[in-house]
Amino acid sequence: MPQPALRAGSSLPCLPRRALLASAVALPWLRPGAARAQDSALKLAQSTDLSGPLGELGTAMHLGAKAAFAGVNERGGIHGRSIALHTLDDAYDVPRALANVRQFLADRDTFALFNCMGTPHVEAMLPQVLEAGVPFFAPFTGALLSRVPQRSVFNIRASYAEEAEKLVQHLATLGIKRIGIAYQNNAFGKEVFTAAQRSMAKLELAEGMSVTVENNASDADAAAAKLAQAQPEAVLVGLAGKPTLGFVKAFRALRRGTALYALSVMGTAATVRALGADATGMAITQVVPLPTNAVVPVVREFLQAWKAIGAQGEPSHLALEGYINARVCCEALQRAGRNPTRAAFIDAMWSIRKWDLGGFEINATGPGRNASRFVELTLVGRDGRFVR
Repeated sequence: MPQPALRAGSSLPCLPRRALLASAVALPWLRPGAARAQDSALKLAQSTDLSGPLGELGTAMHLGAKAAFAGVNERGGIHGRSIALHTLDDAYDVPRALANVRQFLADRDTFALFNCMGTPHVEAMLPQVLEAGVPFFAPFTGALLSRVPQRSVFNIRASYAEEAEKLVQHLATLGIKRIGIAYQNNAFGKEVFTAAQRSMAKLELAEGMSVTVENNASDADAAAAKLAQAQPEAVLVGLAGKPTLGFVKAFRALRRGTALYALSVMGTAATVRALGADATGMAITQVVPLPTNAVVPVVREFLQAWKAIGAQGEPSHLALEGYINARVCCEALQRAGRNPTRAAFIDAMWSIRKWDLGGFEINATGPGRNASRFVELTLVGRDGRFVR
């Protein structure tokens, strides 16, 4: 979808005045009567993919967050201080992401790291971030490796394991007993496989056929043929990126009528477009509400904010996720008080209990656990759009 131009190192103050003014009018959740932000900005730093293989994901989340922060700034910021989101493009390259983080940590003005993207990137960043004691807010990964028992790390999105368990529970409810599993031969895929197997055992479902697919998808055809031969009633697809395309296309050619169930990380607009008709009918878990369902209050507010910054096209689940992450961050900053310290911000993060944004609850029960357990099932329609 067409997007406003982004630059490496972009920050919020460059948004058009008209868009900022519109956001101030459109966002009822902002606290009224805030003073115009005069003090030094609260600087949040983000390393994400804006130009690499997952650039569409990173850009969408970045824009969603900017939409939320823009409205806050126009209304006077948090306790009179604006929020500056400083973003560097890492092109989904781990060494580049590490270089970005080192730059952020060397800057004394960096208040917190916000919504940094990618499982291998987060894994590589964590030792430096934990040593520095800088808040690590809403890393974009559902992997268990980011669910560490450290108060400075605050996860929001539901984990990949919770998504997999939701899928198995749904299939059991439908009476499906022969569940095949195709999972990526990496840490992500193994987490999905382990969670699915654990859920199947709990529900007393027989262990089904499972196959792995390499990251380069070199064995996708062979894996699809092996799983198709087992004739499963449904297949749980624990794949992302290129392996998804190779496996799904090969499996559909062999057993088009078999239901396929995948996780949110697979359900990007780019992947759905690349699959074309092979994506139709796939069931995919999502960790935020449908971003076009304006009946949900937080979605309605998001759509207003999205329009206010001049974003074009239909917003995605990832854009809404970025927006929600920014909203939660603002709530923690508000609770941290005037001139917050990092320690006060961390305390404030963990004070958010059963807080309803409007159809999406944040419940920070403790370090090592994500603050949201929202998982819902969507279907890919004939037009490539997600429906509930």
